[in-house]
Amino acid sequence: MSLRDRLLALFVVVLWGLNFIAMHPMLGHFPPLFAGALRFAVIAVPTILFIPRPKVPLRWLIGFGLWFGTGQFAFLFIALTHGMPTGLASLVLQASAPFTVLLGGLFLREPLSARQLSGILAAVAGMGVIAWHRAENAALLPVVLTLLGAVSWAAGNICSRQARPDNPVHLTLWMSVVPPIPMLTLSTIFEGPAAQWHSLATLGTAGGLAGLAGFAYVVLVGTVLGSSIWTVLMRRNPANVVAPFSLLVPVIGMSAAFVALDETPALVEVLAGAVVVAGVLFGSLPRRQRSAEARSAEFVSS
Repeated sequence: MSLRDRLLALFVVVLWGLNFIAMHPMLGHFPPLFAGALRFAVIAVPTILFIPRPKVPLRWLIGFGLWFGTGQFAFLFIALTHGMPTGLASLVLQASAPFTVLLGGLFLREPLSARQLSGILAAVAGMGVIAWHRAENAALLPVVLTLLGAVSWAAGNICSRQARPDNPVHLTLWMSVVPPIPMLTLSTIFEGPAAQWHSLATLGTAGGLAGLAGFAYVVLVGTVLGSSIWTVLMRRNPANVVAPFSLLVPVIGMSAAFVALDETPALVEVLAGAVVVAGVLFGSLPRRQRSAEARSAEFVSS
């Protein structure tokens, strides 16, 4: 991986870490489900007009949109509006990695190595400590909701893998066509048209402008720019080289939340979070294999 690509990967990590900070003013103004519907609608409209639909089975496209888009962000946004610290949310979502491995083994019959199992157990143990600590402080529900978001992300990964698109960018863009209708429907039922209209009618206020700025960052910077660069990096480099950089997202997210939002996580949560990240990283590392040249040289010298 070239130095340029490493710097680009770190740049995306910073963008995604700050994405959680941008969600704070956005969700402070827009109802969470309505914010999710608007977020994907803004991307869906130009996608339908200008991007050809990927040639993948419709059930996997819809499944990807429902799980990765609707489920993940509905649970995450609701959790954030019900007391989930922004920085901690960026960490707990990393549970999507071991959940993806588990779902892959369960539904796709993908083999689970001892390394992966060890990493999953470590990550689950770390999550258990965070949940236990939050339960003691009467704040378990937001953690559970964020974990459900991570499970939804993992299910979306399985749908994306089964879709086997020729152009992953087109699949990701067309995934955005699915969430607006179900999220708007849920928002209308649980949040009400009055709350939706109020968030739109008050965009000219200080809170509305801050929410609009956060919304613009989430859509344009976090989603369009960050995901586009990440897709290019995944095409140019092995996945197992690029993917571990995403483990730095909670480091940026928690650090930025500490600076911008004055969020100070408990020491036990920081230590448990380190265990989660270490477990995910350990489970994602490939097995070390000697190259063919090294084996050939060893054979010649023997």
